[in-house]
Amino acid sequence: MALGFGANARLLAAFEATYGSPPTDNYHRLGFSRYGLSARQQLIDNDLLGEGRDPAPAVLGALTCDGEVSVPCDARQIGFWLKALLGEPATTGTTNFTHTFQSAASVIPSLACQAINPDVPLRRTHFGARVDSFTLPLRRDGLTTATMSLIAQGESADNADRDLSPTTYAPLRFGSFQGTVRRDGSALGRVVSAEIVYRNGLDRIETIRSDGLIDSVEPTVAACTGNVVVRVDGTTLIDAAIAGTPMELEFGYVRDANTSLIFTVHEAVLSRPSVPIEGPAGIQVTFEFRGAKDPTLGRMLTAILNNDSAAYGATP
Repeated sequence: MALGFGANARLLAAFEATYGSPPTDNYHRLGFSRYGLSARQQLIDNDLLGEGRDPAPAVLGALTCDGEVSVPCDARQIGFWLKALLGEPATTGTTNFTHTFQSAASVIPSLACQAINPDVPLRRTHFGARVDSFTLPLRRDGLTTATMSLIAQGESADNADRDLSPTTYAPLRFGSFQGTVRRDGSALGRVVSAEIVYRNGLDRIETIRSDGLIDSVEPTVAACTGNVVVRVDGTTLIDAAIAGTPMELEFGYVRDANTSLIFTVHEAVLSRPSVPIEGPAGIQVTFEFRGAKDPTLGRMLTAILNNDSAAYGATP
């Protein structure tokens, strides 16, 4: 029997027109470094008495299907995941395109994700999947990788690839050195690292049904949090944190004039940080932030992706 290797694995994903119903075409082949989405069903100890000290057979518990997927922060592919996270973007352009995503859409699309291990072979489709959270760390060096946390309705076993000619993207990964962090439109200096996290606040609709699946998973109150680690060279940020002054924070990557990804948290408030002195080296401070809806714009977060990809699949 052949062994399965991650090096040969493939991932196909498509947006569902009907929740929990995998489409027959329009799949995208996506790059990934880790795929943790999977179905699990735990065993519950049987409490039956009167049959001696050896236990009665265990009983299957409820089915859960969730996990994390790590994907490259790629100027082309990341648009697919942003659509899954935030909903359909407003797209403009003819050769170079600008995709504008906004937070708190009333409906976010569901996905069918097929994980393929051709060596075994083993093919699994996770249907009714929605993105619960998106985490993007920024640092000076290393690979740029986003982590998506997903909750799916269930998992099915397949005998073949769901799409033999999926949409593919030529890799165009951002480099860590191309990162940018800005405050109120100006570059924020002395930033050592940063992280932005967006959550959809998904709620599992866990009704009783014969197949053991959840009815669906629906978005509730969204949240945008994160942190910024800076070398202290003044008290401006510390003063703003103490005063609770709202500010606009931007995080992202700029490759060139036509290739960039910028997340803007429009109404961010910093928590008051501790200011530790831990030796003779420079003093570093970690500011945590939390976003809120901007009363003028009517949204908390805007993500703008500039690239040469026209669209990201059929609208569900």
